[in-house]
Amino acid sequence: LSILLSLLVPALTTRSPDCGGILTPSGLRYRKCRPTPQSVLRRDLLSSRAPDPSPTSPSRRNQIVSVKVDKFSLTLIPDTGMRLSIEVDLGVTSAPSTTKEMRLSILADLHVEMNPEENLELVTSDCKPTLEEVQSTEEMDRSAPHKSSGSDLDKQINVEKVCLEVAKLLLFPNERLMSLAAPFPITPNCQVQYLPLAAPMFSEQGIIISLQTTFQVAGTVIPLPVSPVPFSMPEPASSSPSHLILAFSEHFYTSLFSALEESGALNVSLLSSLTTATLAERITQMGSLFQEDLPVVLRAVTRSSPHVVLEEDKAIVKLFLTAQIGAGSSLFQSFLSVNVDVTARLHLSVADTRMIISVAAIEDIELSLATSDVGPILAALLEELFVPTIREEVPAQINGVLRQGVFLPHIASFTYTDVNITIHKDYVLIPCNLQLEARTR
Repeated sequence: LSILLSLLVPALTTRSPDCGGILTPSGLRYRKCRPTPQSVLRRDLLSSRAPDPSPTSPSRRNQIVSVKVDKFSLTLIPDTGMRLSIEVDLGVTSAPSTTKEMRLSILADLHVEMNPEENLELVTSDCKPTLEEVQSTEEMDRSAPHKSSGSDLDKQINVEKVCLEVAKLLLFPNERLMSLAAPFPITPNCQVQYLPLAAPMFSEQGIIISLQTTFQVAGTVIPLPVSPVPFSMPEPASSSPSHLILAFSEHFYTSLFSALEESGALNVSLLSSLTTATLAERITQMGSLFQEDLPVVLRAVTRSSPHVVLEEDKAIVKLFLTAQIGAGSSLFQSFLSVNVDVTARLHLSVADTRMIISVAAIEDIELSLATSDVGPILAALLEELFVPTIREEVPAQINGVLRQGVFLPHIASFTYTDVNITIHKDYVLIPCNLQLEARTR
């Protein structure tokens, strides 16, 4: 049993969230987010026969001649899901010269579940349509209100037909939900993917979804360090005016830089301003090593995984490199190995659906000789000669790698606006608004 448990525990720990989001009630009410009920209902209802206004006259065929969606809204129901409310004005003709106005009201309960493909899917759990005849003010003044019995009209509605139309309204948003789990490129050979771990939770604050990030290098998912602290979406203390609140754990950023390390993107080649001749002026042994004047180059590779630390209003990355110092750019001849530990401050911003991560400044650099047969005087000299190059070139190379940004979790056709990034201890909070892009066709 202990052997079995030891095999299961690592598998379970890899299925833990490292980021997520809350779609707030404001985001749920964002009008452009709604599907296109007018076109769907109009197309299908106009092509069908309307319910007979009276069960005693089934021979009179009714035709829907106009469809107008008057109301379409989604309401959050905590701990349950959402309620879809649709009111449709129908023009119904039973004879060439007789047209009546009917009001079709639809209430449908919606929830989100994980389908067998582990994609999120919006489904209906209950659907209740009702139909009533609407009279004009003139008719109501002329005679007593003539309103068909609600129970009689309910019997005439083809519930299955109407609820099928409601289900059709969910096809388009479900196509978009599938795009949430699409892989996004970071570098030419490194991709990021956000996978939902379970169906979302519904609270007064909004719809809460937890995501796990995976990274692929050259098409293969790479193992990442396990988060030492379980991450859960921090709910805002009060209702937020933003449409969406994204949150990223400290572990997410460490995993990102670990994936970049695995892909080789953090290995750098730094051309210093020194040459072997100028270096020989300070280190006499250099004169006997190289007969001609050659440029001095630092080729640095990561010797252990990077680490990101989040504090209040501050994000830093720690890189652990080993630099081979040598001469010549085409035929590289190494003459010294140096360990370089870099602590750099990160700057975070958002453009459309990408998080732009850049090295804002290097706060600390530590150089130590990888070999112990060189004295402290040479170590101090190397720090004097090479720290300026490292301080200038390492941020430039990392920023070059990340210049395209890292895609945030999003669904197709939406971008983020009015973004506000707040760095807290252990996590980053990104409240933003949704903006639906104009369709190209």
